[in-house]
Amino acid sequence: MGNSRLIGVGVGPGDPELVTVKGVNCLRAADVVVVPVMDSGDRGRAEATVLHYVPEEKVVRVVFALNERSDRARREAAWDAAGERVAGLLRTHGTVAFATIGDPNVYSTFTYLAQTIEDVVPGTVVETVPGITAMQDLAARSGAVLTEGTEPLTLVPVTAGAGALKDALNGPGTVVAYKFGRLAQEVAAALRETGRLDDAVWGSALGLPDESIRPAAELDGAPLPYLSTLIAPARRDGGRGGKL
Repeated sequence: MGNSRLIGVGVGPGDPELVTVKGVNCLRAADVVVVPVMDSGDRGRAEATVLHYVPEEKVVRVVFALNERSDRARREAAWDAAGERVAGLLRTHGTVAFATIGDPNVYSTFTYLAQTIEDVVPGTVVETVPGITAMQDLAARSGAVLTEGTEPLTLVPVTAGAGALKDALNGPGTVVAYKFGRLAQEVAAALRETGRLDDAVWGSALGLPDESIRPAAELDGAPLPYLSTLIAPARRDGGRGGKL
């Protein structure tokens, strides 16, 4: 048998219509489609999206410690187990697709998996298929423009703490924050302190029945879903083309 292929397929932020044609073709052509599940066993967003396009019998659920941050040893053990499981699939199948929400090259579980597989099953060909990110979807659904003209764009995972977010908000351009559900209060404070609360927009469960999109000014500091997205658009003046 030739080299196996491991393909990370970005399946977008939740709305099954936001999977690319290439992504769908890739999922359908793969021998098996791996979906990451939390140790709670709940059906995740990636799995729910994949099932719109491939039959359930082709889907393999692999447990990842997606929410294990505190216990490093436990996280490493979970990673090794997940890597072994996928390695086993690669030894018996030509093509394994791994479905990841958003894009496989943007804060994705896939990056770690690919590194593990390169060690465990040398010679595996690793590829990715880009996916639509939550920030793109929130921009589309809220009307918030991400970038104009010469503006930079900064993407901050607030898991690193609110300090990095504040630094970004003090700088130019649009700031996007990911994964800040538990730090909603700190995020609101950072927006207020940097004078960027009024234009900012928040969203979660985009494209799903429990979708929520609100002005950030309405957030009252209560905890939000972990996969929350915030866009604080650049300070813009001068009307159309003002930044060109």
